[in-house]
Formats: sequence, C-alpha cells, structure tokens
Amino acid sequence: MDEMALTRSFKETVKARVERDPDFREALLAEGMDALLAGDVDVGKTILRDYINATIGFEELARRTGTPPKSLMRMLGPRGNPNARNLFAILDRLQADAGIRLCVRPRH
Repeated sequence: MDEMALTRSFKETVKARVERDPDFREALLAEGMDALLAGDVDVGKTILRDYINATIGFEELARRTGTPPKSLMRMLGPRGNPNARNLFAILDRLQADAGIRLCVRPRH
C-alpha cells in the first residue's frame, strides 16, 4: 500500500485543530488506537505519527520514552514494525501527556 504524502497545509490544519479542540485531540489518539486494535497497523501508525507531530513531537516523546527520536520515527514509519514493548511505551506516554486513559470495550 502506497502512503500518500500529506501536504504541509493538511498537517498544519490538524495541528491547529488539535491545539484548539481537546475533544478532537482525544478522538485522534483514540482513532489511532482503534485502528491498531482492529489490525489496521498502517493506518494506526499514520494516525499516531500525525498525533505526535501535532502534540508532543518526536523529540519530547524520545526524551520521555528513552528511545531515540529517529528510532521512534522509523517504528511508526510506513515500513516500521514496533515491538509491543515500544508501542505500549509510546501509547503510555501519549496518554499521560494528554491526561487521559483509553480503555478497550467490546463491540457487539
């Protein structure tokens, strides 16, 4: 699957919306988690990258996880394959930064 390059204006639009709308920020993180849990890893990683770029940034996330920023970017990149320990460390830090705790609920 080829990943379409996002325009700078799209990324700036997402960042501006994340900064002014806490509900959107929370929904974006939840959507990334939902995609991962549904097995759509590529979409989940893309959403998490967008979320990170619009919020904490890779440099700060690296400081908080103890993982180099380039490693984090590779893990969440199109060909990246983060292991569970790294992925959950990233998700833990993102939730802590957002001041929320996401939970899993069964859908019927």
